[in-house]
This record gives sequence, structure tokens and C-alpha cells, in this order.
Amino acid sequence: MTLLDYLQLPFAQNALMAATLVAITCGLIGPFVITRNMGFAVHGTSELAFTGAAAGLLIANDAVTGAFVGSLVVAGLIGALDGQERERGSMIGVILAAGLGLGVLLLSFYHGFVTAATNILFGDIFGVSAEQLLLLSGMAIVVIIAMTVMYRPLLFASVDPEVATARGVPARLLGVAFLFVLALTVAGAAQVVGTLLVLSLAITPAAAAQRLATSPLGVAALSIVFAFIAADAGLLLSLQFPTVKPSVFVSGLSFFIYVAARLTGPAFANRRRRSLAVEAASE
Repeated sequence: MTLLDYLQLPFAQNALMAATLVAITCGLIGPFVITRNMGFAVHGTSELAFTGAAAGLLIANDAVTGAFVGSLVVAGLIGALDGQERERGSMIGVILAAGLGLGVLLLSFYHGFVTAATNILFGDIFGVSAEQLLLLSGMAIVVIIAMTVMYRPLLFASVDPEVATARGVPARLLGVAFLFVLALTVAGAAQVVGTLLVLSLAITPAAAAQRLATSPLGVAALSIVFAFIAADAGLLLSLQFPTVKPSVFVSGLSFFIYVAARLTGPAFANRRRRSLAVEAASE
């Protein structure tokens, strides 16, 4: 079958729509994850989504809903325990270790198909059903609305939290709200690349965008574009090479984009500086 033949099939269409939704949300939160130094929080939330997915698989044979519930529970725990930011890493590490142990225990009681369990770790985007796509759509709408409402105060609190607090910005409340948005996004991204490689969509595109764009809105827009390219192009490549999981192509493309941005970033920066110098001289 050709690629066009595959794209006529419902499973491929559902996969592309799911990947696009996840790319938009990951690209949107990625810059804030980097600015707020929450890479370990992404890792912890994604790994604990595995625990929730294992519980969902065991209780109701529904790993997707379990992953969402597990991520939200972890976000609540991190938010409740995050008394001091410098302790966040150790708190997440403690929760991560306990959660992973629980997830392995839950899977030991599962007697269904092994692929259902391994898909939690490596993703199963081509198995997204219409109901799961609806769930991902709802997640994307919630994340987009929340980030639109929080964008300016969250950016202020992320760049300079002390000044933001002095100006009356509820930095702690925004931080907790962002944790829940992060949890939703990570649980959705796990459907594309699995819990092990979720960083390839939640962080890498944003890291590449920061190398090329200067304004916060430019970074966000470019982050979404890079995440979209990695997710959708990765799926299309997987359709062409069905023996390789989509997560491999998605993570590989994300890394390639980051390396390209890192190599070309200095050239863009020098060009901008020369342009600014010319404008200043003409004035």
C-alpha cells in the first residue's frame, strides 16, 4: 500500500489528528517548561502516567483514561508538596520511585495481551479510537483555553517570580494550575510517543525554538511548528516503514530539529545584531 492509501484509512486519520492535537499542546507549554526549569517534572509526570495507565488497564482495560487520571493525581501531589521550589526535584524523585514501583506491581497482576502493557511505555498512536480521539480533543481544548488565560501572568511569574509576586500576581496558584495543564499535556503526548519518550515533544521543540526566536510569542509559535513537524512527519514515516514504531521517528526528528537549530542559531543571532546595528546607525 502507498502512503495515500494508508491516509484513506480511519486509523491513520485518527492518528494524524491525535498527533496534531498533541503537537499543539506540547508546543504551547514547552517554552514554559524550559523557563520554569520543569524538565524533571515532565519526566516524573510521564512516568507516573505509566502507573495510572497500568491501573486503568487492570481495572477497566482502559490505559488512556488511567494515564490521564494518574498524571492529574501526580500534579496534585507535586503542587501540594511544593512548599519550596528548591525541593521540587527531590519531591518528584520520591514520588517517581514510589509510583514506578506501584506501576510494576499493578502490571504483574495484568494477564491480558503483553502489547497493551508495552504500548504504555512506547505509545500506540495507530490504536487511537474515536472515543480516545474525543478525549484528546477535550484535553487540547482545556489546555489551549487555560494557557490563553494564564499566558501573560504565567510568563511574568516564570521570568521574574519575586517581582511578579510583589505586583500581586498569584505566582504559587499559577504554578499549581500550570502543573495540571502540564499533566494533561504529558498524558496526551504519551499516546503518541509513550511515557519513555514524552520529553521529545514536551521539551525538545521548545528548546529548538528558543535558539531561533527572540520574542516569547515567536518561541511559542515556532515550538508548535516544530512539534507538529516531528509528530506528523514521524507518523507518516512510520506508515512508510511499518516495522519501526512512530515514537522512534518522532523522537529522532525532534532531535534533528534541535541540532539544526543549535547549529544555525548563532548565524541568526549574528544577522539580527547586524540588522539592529544598521538600523541604529541609520537613525
